[in-house]
Amino acid sequence: MVEFALPKNSKLITGIEFPAPDDAERIKRIEVYRWDPDTEENPRIDIYHIDLDHCGPMVLDSILKIKNEIDSSLTFRRSCREGVCGSCAMNVNGKNTLVCTKAIEDYKGTIKIFPLPHLDVVKDLVADMTHFYAQYSSIKPWIETQTPVPADHERLQSKEERKKLDGLYECVLCACCSTSCPSYWWNSERYLGPASLLQAYRWLVDSRDENTGERLDELEDPFKLYRCHTIMNCTDTCPKGLNPAKAIAEIKKMLVSRHL
Repeated sequence: MVEFALPKNSKLITGIEFPAPDDAERIKRIEVYRWDPDTEENPRIDIYHIDLDHCGPMVLDSILKIKNEIDSSLTFRRSCREGVCGSCAMNVNGKNTLVCTKAIEDYKGTIKIFPLPHLDVVKDLVADMTHFYAQYSSIKPWIETQTPVPADHERLQSKEERKKLDGLYECVLCACCSTSCPSYWWNSERYLGPASLLQAYRWLVDSRDENTGERLDELEDPFKLYRCHTIMNCTDTCPKGLNPAKAIAEIKKMLVSRHL
């Protein structure tokens, strides 16, 4: 069950229902979480009836149609529309995803759209990513070296070394995995979460990085890494098909190996 951060002393109520056009034949019911911090109103669920014959095929298209044609006050993030920027991460029918990659026809019946769970809500479908990005920054997501740069070429990798990064570099930092993780809900102040730990492993196995020992020292902490209880929500929900749980397990193996 996902958890949503409601404003203090508030409850979720049913809001406005917008009917479909009279001549619409293919109608889709879309329920959307709404909350405006500039008012003192409770969060609410507004209901929109979309004419599918005049709407693009993706869930993001339905949200854009609402914004452009029905209710211009709706607030959300989006950018690339190709599943590579991570901006449009939301919770749809109880599962985190990128709405630009999910077809409306993938959902039977009503589509219920919420912001990412656990995070504070800035407005409507916009979640506050400040803490998530700070945790990502803490794992130093860049190559760290001790030796001088080669004079006549770049720092090279073999094909085998490069292949170790497959399934890691594709992460778009959408936060779908971290915000679906109960361990992250319970310990997000100290547990880095699946996304940051997958990124940490990406630099640990990069053959060009020469700071493995210090990186492992930073992760050898009762909370940063070991709050993972292998619930597997992260891997199940990743819209890029990655396996953060495996990356976390590999980091644990590296920590064990260094003490043998």
